[in-house]
Amino acid sequence: MQLVRGLHNLRCCQRSCVATIGNFDGVHLGHQGVLARLRERAAEAGLPSCVVIFEPQPREFFAPDKAPPRISSLREKLELLREAGVDQVLCLTFNRRLRELSAEQFVHQILVEGLGVKHLEVGDDFRFGCDRAGDFDLLVEAGAREGFTVESASTIELDGERISSTRVREVLAAGDFAMAERLLGRPYCISGRVLHGQKLGRQLGAPTANLRLNRLRAALNGVYLVSTEVDGRRWPGVANIGTRPSVAGDGRAHLEVHLLDFVGDLYGRRLVVQFHQKLRDEQRFASLEALKSAIDADIAAARAHWQGQPLENLK
Repeated sequence: MQLVRGLHNLRCCQRSCVATIGNFDGVHLGHQGVLARLRERAAEAGLPSCVVIFEPQPREFFAPDKAPPRISSLREKLELLREAGVDQVLCLTFNRRLRELSAEQFVHQILVEGLGVKHLEVGDDFRFGCDRAGDFDLLVEAGAREGFTVESASTIELDGERISSTRVREVLAAGDFAMAERLLGRPYCISGRVLHGQKLGRQLGAPTANLRLNRLRAALNGVYLVSTEVDGRRWPGVANIGTRPSVAGDGRAHLEVHLLDFVGDLYGRRLVVQFHQKLRDEQRFASLEALKSAIDADIAAARAHWQGQPLENLK
């Protein structure tokens, strides 16, 4: 899969494609249905498939404090799009210049002059351009004029409800990882590189791997039973996602993972953490002693769980 960052990096050989546009946060089963149709249309036309995404996502640009938490980081999203068989991703920087493009300018500069789109797959509720003035009907009219076709992507439902990123966020917030897996088509995981932290966990007798989240807000908050693979072996553990209110920090969300009985150096390594069950919400403790007691209780609960359900019995 080829990643193109910004219209200015498009080359002539990358023009002429079958495309779709969206956030694709989580790349859930609904998104996967759109991508399957995209691949079909691209194969029929003998053209590459292209997904247009934005970074930051538009709502993060307009109101970062109110934007929905991300299900997947940009890197995770790109990996999922590659696994879905997408040929090319155009990642556009969402800034004031892009925000001020009219719907007609968006079509002309990005779809026609930039990508040379021959066919476009979008949802019938897709809006674009300054003040979201562009809609599906405008795309159809522009396509008839500029020489590309437009098709509405079919809605995919589960248990009678539309599969959406909003629905995935809701079940993750509720700690329903079984339903999240059904909506995503895979277990929910967060990946990241292990960084040097404050070493507080080590001082409290529970060393943790601190993973960079690379997102404004995470879709999870609290303490969870997790597992992760290291050198071909899956290790059970317990993880905390939150702002660590009991210690001085930067106010941003962090992911800290304690792997039960693991001995070794994980710094600099990229880990994929799978979430299985929520233990509790994140709490603020009055002292480090109280925090240590809570961590000890979390680890004890994790040990009891994994002894009763060994990892080899999981998917």
